[in-house]
Amino acid sequence: MTPYRPKSDFLTVLIERGFLADCTDLQGLDEALMAGVVPAYIGYDATARSLHVGHLLNIMLLRWLQKTGHKPITLMGGGTTKVGDPSFRSEERPLLDAAAIEANIDGMQQVFDKYLRYDDSADGAVMLDNAEWLDGLNYLEFLRDVGRHFSVNRMLSFDSVKTRLDRQQSLSFLEFNYMILQAYDFVEIHRRHGCLLQMGGSDQWGNIVNGIDLARRIADAELFGLTTPLLTTSDGRKMGKSAGGAIWLNAEMLSPYEFWQFWRNTTDADVGRFLKLYTELPVEDCERLGALAGSEINEAKIRLANEVTTLCHGAEAAAAAETTARAVFEQGGMGEDLPRLNLEPGELEGGISIAQLFVRSGLAKSGKEAKRLIAEGGARANDVVVTDAGQMVQAAELSQPLKLTAGKKRHALVTLG
Repeated sequence: MTPYRPKSDFLTVLIERGFLADCTDLQGLDEALMAGVVPAYIGYDATARSLHVGHLLNIMLLRWLQKTGHKPITLMGGGTTKVGDPSFRSEERPLLDAAAIEANIDGMQQVFDKYLRYDDSADGAVMLDNAEWLDGLNYLEFLRDVGRHFSVNRMLSFDSVKTRLDRQQSLSFLEFNYMILQAYDFVEIHRRHGCLLQMGGSDQWGNIVNGIDLARRIADAELFGLTTPLLTTSDGRKMGKSAGGAIWLNAEMLSPYEFWQFWRNTTDADVGRFLKLYTELPVEDCERLGALAGSEINEAKIRLANEVTTLCHGAEAAAAAETTARAVFEQGGMGEDLPRLNLEPGELEGGISIAQLFVRSGLAKSGKEAKRLIAEGGARANDVVVTDAGQMVQAAELSQPLKLTAGKKRHALVTLG
């Protein structure tokens, strides 16, 4: 069978650049996209003050949606965050109060503002909060009008639930309600904003299909669902994770230099794929750069880091990060833009151990990890290998910034305030 070839710009971009995993009705969605502006949403629970690189694939999906003339809807889970999505999690999420959720939404909005244009135009992005319709629900009415359309047998068959139960891990009734609430979100956004499409990672397939089925039953609406692949790096790691933790998209939680460095350290085999997914370079340029080998692939990685950092933090931050990286790696310098640990003189009475400095600067998660790093020869101070975890650093030694290095690519400066 000849695969369907979409005519709409949006689906053409998705397929060419590797965004598409599944779609409930590719031809039907393509026809809707050709007929006029299609509002589409992705939901984000407010579990942290920032989004991270794991969210970036779907943020780029929304950006391409808008660039091809359609309307992105970013749905903040002010309501569903109070329940928690059990999808492929081993344990229940910690419950947050209203103030924490609101603060998290504010931080996340700062990220979306960099990628999407929010205004009143036909394709202007809209930000919604599902607390608007979920907080006021009458429980008995909701059970009668919505809950009756859900089969517990079918809900138990979804991978997101089944995986948890197969591992004999607890799944609370609170979390079990999540998929019903997400399905109801789709119906409400359709009713209020004419939304025709829900998008998300492939782990959300069951939840998306639930929403489409519910809309057909209670609103007589034909809606669409589309998912992106769950991304792992070529060496099998989950995208967005590093030795230092999550790669946050807010500069307050991760410096632009560290963000830039994450992309600069991309594995050779992933460069071409990441250029297609995370930048707006033409596909042919992405393929050409991704095919480079030897020392030339490093310039492709710098191009990737610059393009992604420019979108997230601006061209000036990207240029500063590249300048710092070249100073540190090529010229052996300190680099003005490196992450900094500023110590007060009172903290250095009697000195501070070098292992503690690696922990305080974020280069090691614990004293145990710092000691192991030193024992394995992976720690340096001012480019000299550290051999003694108990080595004490005195205030006089910080008259000039002290550069700490973990492994080959992670650096920080220690200064005295």
